[in-house]
Amino acid sequence: MLHCLVIEDDAETRRYLCSGLQRSGYAVTSCDNGVEAQRLLQDGSWDVVVLDRMLPGEVDGVALIEMLRRGGDATPVLILSALNSVDERVRGLHAGGDDYLAKPFAMAELLARVENLVRRSAPARENTQLQVADLLLDARAMRATRRGTPIALQPREFRLLEYLMRHEGQIVTRTMLLEGVWDYHFDPQTNVIDVQISRLRGKVDKGFYPPLIHTVRGAGYTLKVLAGDAAISG
Repeated sequence: MLHCLVIEDDAETRRYLCSGLQRSGYAVTSCDNGVEAQRLLQDGSWDVVVLDRMLPGEVDGVALIEMLRRGGDATPVLILSALNSVDERVRGLHAGGDDYLAKPFAMAELLARVENLVRRSAPARENTQLQVADLLLDARAMRATRRGTPIALQPREFRLLEYLMRHEGQIVTRTMLLEGVWDYHFDPQTNVIDVQISRLRGKVDKGFYPPLIHTVRGAGYTLKVLAGDAAISG
């Protein structure tokens, strides 16, 4: 599970951030001021930080990023701010921020940006051998099997399955799939994702138990063994 630190002084925005990230499978810790954030950044190991640019007191978002980078910490940081001028964005990025998202923002876009930062920050650590239940995937050999039976996948289907398996248990949104699998940074307004998920489900789940690919209504998709199925299969 990936660990995310949310630093945001507005209580409503902080709850919104934490809820959205947790629903997508992140373990989230939050705080509302720069002093507490300093302690958490120094004491913890984080996969990604979501940071409000404007914090109360003397320690603002830019100061926190500069502290991180001076200490050699390369944890990816997504800056959130109502200050959306070019100068402010440049200042945040020059301080060491990895991405900048203006308020107000859509949760789907924030999740896509967070995922992109996490993916870019640790490409070398990605495991090439993935397993969920009896589903095995070898990313290097581009081979997938279930219960020892080879699964014939087209290249796009393989990328889609790999993406879902790397996010086991997380809710994967349409935006995340478009960026992570199709390399689209816009929504083409087609049903391409639904069609590919349906085809992939037919190959991965048909004739096997338990089902692994699930639709989360109104949110996206997830690949996991449901609790009831785990009890039965165990």
